[in-house]
Amino acid sequence: MKKLLVAGPTRLSGTVRIHGAKNSVLPILAACCLCCSPCVLHNCPDIADVRTALAILESLGCKARREGSTLCIDPTGLDRHCVEPRLAGKMRSSVLFLGALLARFSQAELALPGGCPLGDRPIDLHVKALSQLGVRFCFEEGRMRAVWHKRLDGDIRLPLPSVGATENLLLACALGKRTVNITGAAREPEIADLIGFLRAAGADISGAGTSSLQICGVSRLHGATYTILPDRIETATYLCMAAGCGGETELLRCDARLLLPVIECLREAGCEISAESDRILLHSSGKLLPLLPVSTAPYPGFPTDAQALLMAAVLKAAGVSEFRETIFERRFLHVPELRKLGADIQVAGSTARVRGVRQLHGAKLRAEDLRGAAALLTASMMAEGESELTGLCHLLRGYEKPEQNLKNLGASIKSVDIPAPFVYNT
Repeated sequence: MKKLLVAGPTRLSGTVRIHGAKNSVLPILAACCLCCSPCVLHNCPDIADVRTALAILESLGCKARREGSTLCIDPTGLDRHCVEPRLAGKMRSSVLFLGALLARFSQAELALPGGCPLGDRPIDLHVKALSQLGVRFCFEEGRMRAVWHKRLDGDIRLPLPSVGATENLLLACALGKRTVNITGAAREPEIADLIGFLRAAGADISGAGTSSLQICGVSRLHGATYTILPDRIETATYLCMAAGCGGETELLRCDARLLLPVIECLREAGCEISAESDRILLHSSGKLLPLLPVSTAPYPGFPTDAQALLMAAVLKAAGVSEFRETIFERRFLHVPELRKLGADIQVAGSTARVRGVRQLHGAKLRAEDLRGAAALLTASMMAEGESELTGLCHLLRGYEKPEQNLKNLGASIKSVDIPAPFVYNT
């Protein structure tokens, strides 16, 4: 177990290369189960959730090999439809193997998924949609078993634009001679990326980037070589860190078009941002203007994953900022920890009001979720004195080498071992 020691305040200046999107590579790794020959995926981040997905693939009989940022997946040995509970419980995205295994074996069994504790994140939308296509479910002691007795054509209307449900439908229906139309589908770039991979493997899917998708199942998918798109949330993270701390930071191998709402908010807060092709340059004085209000929304709206990041950036803004969380009801887990640094934040239901303070001070902090961990790290770099951040397992689920990247930007940060508790034996 490790913790981060962060000394602030600090300005961030330099260059960061953005990695491939966590929320693209995870469903695409599950999609490799549908292929009958090896797949090669470029621009894959080396993060904990990806390592968990690779462990799941290997437990199912696939072979996986990493060469730098390239993953080579050989699914020809896939012979099991049950995901081990110890692996499924580590991350939310393990639920995507439901659709993939249903497509391959007409049955799947896995524990209910783990991941960040962001409140009520049921999989009922997945279950209801797949049930309409002939899948029967059984739930018992934290496990789920699904059997596809008869594959049906169908018109599925999702009541909410659920990213996970949309991905599971794509995975489940890409194989098999059936046609499925989805309306109300999520429009996130990562879904378009999944569709891009599936089409490269021979799938017949139309409507990428829209809320209406048509899946015409095919009899087989072949292997494919594919490059994962840049991670828009990692991009937003370093932009918010640089905005709050001040400095001039250049981000490479990114795509500004994927996070226009975040860039717009940072510009409103007083940052100077220029973007071209795969490069973004941000200049910030560190003295930001308040934002009122910022409401999270499904893509192309402001991403819920960036809410905590932007909140941390404006903790010292001169005035009151307001954040409205419309996606997850427990997305303010970072607020009590930010208050330990001296932040003035009031929460009422799904709204948080941040009154900027002149100074933050170091504190001992514990992260409870992935993006909250990045927000606490941001605020720690803005605070006077030293902060300790534990719960790094959350941070490392979604960021590759964050400590080294921040050191390269000038941050005073280091990881140290947490001593094991002393046990007195009589």
